[in-house]
Amino acid sequence: MVSRSKAASGEARDEVIIKKYANRRLYNTASSSYITLEDLARMVRENVEFQVLDAKTGDDITHSILTQIIMDEEANGGKMLPVSFLRQLIGMYGNSMQALMPSYLEASMANFRDNQSKIRDAFEKGISANPFAAIHETNMAMMRAAADAFMPGVTKGKDKPAAPVTEARDEIALLREQMAAMQKKLDDLSK
Repeated sequence: MVSRSKAASGEARDEVIIKKYANRRLYNTASSSYITLEDLARMVRENVEFQVLDAKTGDDITHSILTQIIMDEEANGGKMLPVSFLRQLIGMYGNSMQALMPSYLEASMANFRDNQSKIRDAFEKGISANPFAAIHETNMAMMRAAADAFMPGVTKGKDKPAAPVTEARDEIALLREQMAAMQKKLDDLSK
């Protein structure tokens, strides 16, 4: 397998092999050291690909180890999985839909991750580049245009002549186009 960061750059990297011994100890073959479940959780967060093998049989037990990490996180106060979700998930075992659940959950999580990074990117670009700031500016411009259309000269200096009604309508039409563009950007971010 390939780690996500390496896969994106095109470099291939072997996954780390972790051996689990009968005494419940985990051995990282890449670092030649014993590790804990907390170390494995950190590796997951750092997108390090690994596979956990039973040291005696060679069976892949990655799934059960990852499930154990989730159970430990939940038991230690990191309650992320609502009881209703757990009940529904348990109810799917033996159900005709059980075979579809892994791919559905995987796709749902990928979609969540994509949206999470889009939202994070929007905030990292700053408030000026934030779509909400642009909407605020558009709203303010529309209010100014409406005020000019209904009460000419109120928003402009007293020495400036009022804008003709057609110019105000053109400005409102332009603002509507800008709002539609902003809405499209927001829709794209939510996909």
